[in-house]
Amino acid sequence: MALRPDEFHAHARMAADAELRLPISRMTGWDISPFEPDGLRVAPLRPPVLPEPARHGEDPSECDACRSRDEGIWLDDRWRLTRIPGVGVPLVLMLHPREHFDLADLPDELAAELGVLTTHIARHVQALPHIARAHVHRIGDGGAHLHIWFFARPEGQAQLYGSWMVIWDDLLPEYPADVAEADAAIVADALVASYGGRRPAADEPPKS
Repeated sequence: MALRPDEFHAHARMAADAELRLPISRMTGWDISPFEPDGLRVAPLRPPVLPEPARHGEDPSECDACRSRDEGIWLDDRWRLTRIPGVGVPLVLMLHPREHFDLADLPDELAAELGVLTTHIARHVQALPHIARAHVHRIGDGGAHLHIWFFARPEGQAQLYGSWMVIWDDLLPEYPADVAEADAAIVADALVASYGGRRPAADEPPKS
């Protein structure tokens, strides 16, 4: 059984200093870290907050993802794919179920589709010129409606390897939107060809 919140906090405090600051993580010593360890320090460890605050969309009637169920660069009857603007890496896409599900309550049929779709999307992202890898993430602490992230790692940028890439994405200048939009269209067209679904017309109004 996992430690209770108070037990977890007490366990972590054993490694903290008088200001409740934990040691710098081992990850900051990796050569792909965006930060130099000298002068870097960890924020003080805060006590647990219970009950946890509600995530966005816990009430489906207030869920932005549900309101946008007909929007995206690719759609089928159960899923939609969107491009996230304003990022630093070449392309960030997000896959959402069109109905209100989180990962743990996804029906088995949709869970099976998620696995196949994830593979197809990653394959098409990695097929883009000058893209070395598609990183796939599911976090879920901010939103109750399932959303799967796809990050395109640029070829040759070894510092962007692995789990630090989402931090590098936030540090890099904004990638040219026209280039990202064109690459997203290539991925969406390839997904139609390999999996099915459709590309919404540019002038197609969202369904109510």
